[in-house]
Amino acid sequence: MPSPFLEIVELDNGKVALRRSDEEGEPLLVIEFSVDAKDYLQGNYIEVAKAMISAGMQAAGQIMDEEEDEHIPEDRVLH
Repeated sequence: MPSPFLEIVELDNGKVALRRSDEEGEPLLVIEFSVDAKDYLQGNYIEVAKAMISAGMQAAGQIMDEEEDEHIPEDRVLH
């Protein structure tokens, strides 16, 4: 049974990944910052990745709650 705990890690290739804490396989999510973005963020890209993942998980939770309450059409517009 997969672990319910998730961790944010920096991979050897410099990408930031979200994975289950007990797995070494493919991550659930990978975020890649360009060299220019890393420079612009003055090396604080890990903190930005954490904020991005947190916001994404909150949005996913809201979507899951909405799906329980109502049917979402297949042709919805994504922004």
